[in-house]
Amino acid sequence: MKSVIFAAIVALTAAPLAAQTAPAPTAPAVTTPAAPAAAGTAKFDLDTPIETIAANPAGKTVLDTDLQNITAHPMYDQFKGMSLNQVQPMSQGALTDAALAKVKADLAAIK
Repeated sequence: MKSVIFAAIVALTAAPLAAQTAPAPTAPAVTTPAAPAAAGTAKFDLDTPIETIAANPAGKTVLDTDLQNITAHPMYDQFKGMSLNQVQPMSQGALTDAALAKVKADLAAIK
């Protein structure tokens, strides 16, 4: 009887131990260098944060010329981390599709 119980205990404890396997080896992470910017890719677009565009002198000129001195707006600090596409729905119509189309074209001209 002892041998039957002993065999059962060995079988019950050996099965979980046998089921454990070493973790599968993982392939080393392969990093690829960033692709160079494609020809014709704009430096800034309507999804670029406003403060990033304004940090560039040419970008700031586009913003202030096309959007009536937006960088001097009293709430500039509250929305400067957002893109123009994000601000447009909250602008109560101040940022029209036509105005953003002009900004987009002028930003695309920045080299």
